[in-house]
Amino acid sequence: MDPLIPPQLLSSGTLARMPVIAVDKPLNLTSHDVVNRARRARGTKRVGHTGTLDPLATGVLVLCVDDSTKVVQFMEADSKDYLAWISLGAGTPTLDAEGPVDEVADVSGWLKPDAASLDDLRETLYTFTGPQAQVPPQYSAIQVGGQRAYAVARAGGALDLPARNVVIHSLDLLGVYPSVDAAPRTFDPQDWTPADTGHTFTLPPALGEFPTLLVRASVGSGTYLRSLARDVGAALGVPAHLGGLVRTRVGRYDLRDAVTVDDLPGATGIPDLAALDFAVIEADDRMARELRQGKRPAHAAQGRHVVTLNGDLVAVVDGNGEQLKVVRAWA
Repeated sequence: MDPLIPPQLLSSGTLARMPVIAVDKPLNLTSHDVVNRARRARGTKRVGHTGTLDPLATGVLVLCVDDSTKVVQFMEADSKDYLAWISLGAGTPTLDAEGPVDEVADVSGWLKPDAASLDDLRETLYTFTGPQAQVPPQYSAIQVGGQRAYAVARAGGALDLPARNVVIHSLDLLGVYPSVDAAPRTFDPQDWTPADTGHTFTLPPALGEFPTLLVRASVGSGTYLRSLARDVGAALGVPAHLGGLVRTRVGRYDLRDAVTVDDLPGATGIPDLAALDFAVIEADDRMARELRQGKRPAHAAQGRHVVTLNGDLVAVVDGNGEQLKVVRAWA
């Protein structure tokens, strides 16, 4: 039995509906490429995802298929965990290993950091935790005045991208290495720390021999790890770029439970109701009708809840302890 699926959903017809599927996105595929493969594999055009991964990043991409696309908006704000390889001494226009290197600095002092230097690095990383104002990368899908930033950047221009409010929950320094190629690629999937055996990742080709920080990050929605790499380098007084990135968790979905792209045709996933990490209110016919009419029935619940009727999704609501307010309802 899948521990993520409440028993009441297993006994209902919910499991038969189209699922939410966590996919391990491979290197060099865009998120849209994976969506297109899922459409072909599942025989449907209705496939969406809850958060883009760059082509040079791998790891958890959460797909919602057919009817489950209706819950995407409630999953986009999920927190995310990453493994990030931050290379010091070289900057790139894309802020990652796509390159080319357009700025360099002498960072030979970081090749063999002593204990004091490691403490300084940890302190620097700590300054980036908590609420932050982060400027997105020029090579991103953000729109300003109807123009995509990446399209303008590829044409040789740049947009004035305002800083966005993000939250970085934690940044753990797992090690400092002479280069990306010298850094660990194999990790224990229980805590995503370097190990002799476990899950081995494929990273993009390194742009050179640059000292590399291996960081385990937990961040809120909308955080760019490429921007973080740039900003960490700036705080250390050197250019930097993201040499590799793996997303190990999105919300309740962990990479160790994700399926491969090739496994998409037969992937079970979990039902859309179980994918929503909210408490469940089981409604009667009257409450369901009132919610679908946009009314505010009396109820003692507080906070965000999912409302069901006979195992079917009725609404997502916010409760104030007296009434339920509809966030979204379904017929």
